[in-house]
Amino acid sequence: MANLLNLERVSKSYGIRPLLDGVSLGIGVGERIGIVGRNGDGKTTLLKIMTGQEEPDSGRVSRTSGVDVGYLHQGDELVDSHTVREAVLGGKADHEWAGDATARGVVKELLTGLDLDRPVLGLSGGERRRCALAALLLEQHDLIVLDEPTNHLDVEAVAWLAEHMKNRPTAMVVVTHDRWFLDEVCQTTWEVHDGVVDAYEGGYAAFVLAKSERQRQAAVTEGRRQNLMKKELAWLRRGAPARTAKPKFRIEAANALIADVPPVRDRLELQKFASQRLGKDVIDVEDVDLYRGERQLLSHATWRLGPGDRVGLVGVNGAGKTSVLSMLAGDLAPRSGKVKHGRTISMQHLSQQLDDLDPNARVLPMVESIRRVTKTADGQELTATSMLERFGFTGDRLVARIGELSGGERRRFQLLRLLLLEPNVLLLDEPTNDLDIETLNVLEDFLDGWPGTLVVVSHDRYFLERVTDSVWALLGDGQISMLPRGVDEYLERRAAGLASANAAASAAAASAAPAAPSGGKARSGSSEERTARKAVARIDKRLAKITELEQKIHEELASLASTTEYDRMAELNATLGELAQERESLELEWLEASELLEG
Repeated sequence: MANLLNLERVSKSYGIRPLLDGVSLGIGVGERIGIVGRNGDGKTTLLKIMTGQEEPDSGRVSRTSGVDVGYLHQGDELVDSHTVREAVLGGKADHEWAGDATARGVVKELLTGLDLDRPVLGLSGGERRRCALAALLLEQHDLIVLDEPTNHLDVEAVAWLAEHMKNRPTAMVVVTHDRWFLDEVCQTTWEVHDGVVDAYEGGYAAFVLAKSERQRQAAVTEGRRQNLMKKELAWLRRGAPARTAKPKFRIEAANALIADVPPVRDRLELQKFASQRLGKDVIDVEDVDLYRGERQLLSHATWRLGPGDRVGLVGVNGAGKTSVLSMLAGDLAPRSGKVKHGRTISMQHLSQQLDDLDPNARVLPMVESIRRVTKTADGQELTATSMLERFGFTGDRLVARIGELSGGERRRFQLLRLLLLEPNVLLLDEPTNDLDIETLNVLEDFLDGWPGTLVVVSHDRYFLERVTDSVWALLGDGQISMLPRGVDEYLERRAAGLASANAAASAAAASAAPAAPSGGKARSGSSEERTARKAVARIDKRLAKITELEQKIHEELASLASTTEYDRMAELNATLGELAQERESLELEWLEASELLEG
């Protein structure tokens, strides 16, 4: 298989720290590669060198003549004065792009709820990210390089992106902490660490098994080396050595590594411990109507959370997951019904915001001000320094100012501070944002032994299934529905719901069409044409009205940008979403009518 791109003995340093040291690797035609490693170990630097954004300090990067490389980096290059249509679709009208099945799929999955004629200026960070990803996927490239493409995507969109990339013949290199995506898509995994890149065949699960086997072999080799050193020392002390048989070394299959490992967590024991701390009642949601602005999220919903429950909450972006967490935390009151908290609960809520920390405070003193020593469920005592080291704060990072931390470090610190408060109820809203896989492993390990009630909202399917025991969903019917088969069932129900909606729309369109008269083909064609012309005129009028309404809403949003009127902004954004859905429906109807006229 020919290589599209090669790195030959490439080295790159920042200051005195080498990120890449003599790295050689290649990317073949159609190959799908996932890159993992700790934050700051050089994953993004490797991508930038591959794509020519940065030059190596030494070594060579060679590309096959004419190879086209597309790159989604963590920022974007969208032009603020462009509309979404111009930025993503090159300004094409609906009838120009809607005939392409690929374009329809990308727009439907990544731009749902976005008005195509809305200016890029004013889009949220997540909306800009989705626009940049959509624009890249609509282009033709030999190699696509993606840096954290699943950020700001919900579970459904991540599943769609995985299927899209598997069915695409393009070669792909992706940096992501989404381990489900790595497993689903990637054929090879590269681990960047200590200046080198180790290659493993397969996705994330295969990488974990292979790395464990390598570490076991290295430990045995180190043990043998230490034994030889001890024997050498003994010989020096007592004279001629006795000859001994060489130790036998047996390499077992990867599965044997975990054959006798106990379950990830003893759920019954944790529930018993949680019951002792929490009592019977934790959170009861009774006959609740929940609104965000004028948009209803829950209707007469009832939901009970007990001691030791570990719950994942899923739904499309905008379904109300964050609002439900805010309701559970007591920060958002329902319009009717009750949310009852047990008397013994001690709740902590991790939001998606990173601005709740004093930028001038230092890491270790702030942690010690909360708790110098903490106890785990098994009675192990951990000092503040030990906890910080478990969460990746070592050396000078222990005394760094909060304002000097990166986004991923601030997220880690938020989590650690929250856990040190020793809550017995945890509400986590997208806790995996900005965390590398190693930190996620630490967090999962900590939660395995944490007794209490846990509610997690996350687009990271692997994390969700790893730390929770049941999955519930907001499916747009005003209820919180349990899904016995988890995320797979959620995706199936969403797909079935969309198919049903499309079938209903097609049936409605068919019943609205005039019956063909018995007088002949000419009269039928004329009648259909008149109906189509009326439909086009009606739709054009309504689309113009929608554009006018959207313009007014954007102006109001711009005027609120520097205020704290979050409820009004949320209400306006919800209205924009409704208008966008109506526009999408009308545009499809317009296309059908225009096809009749062209015919």
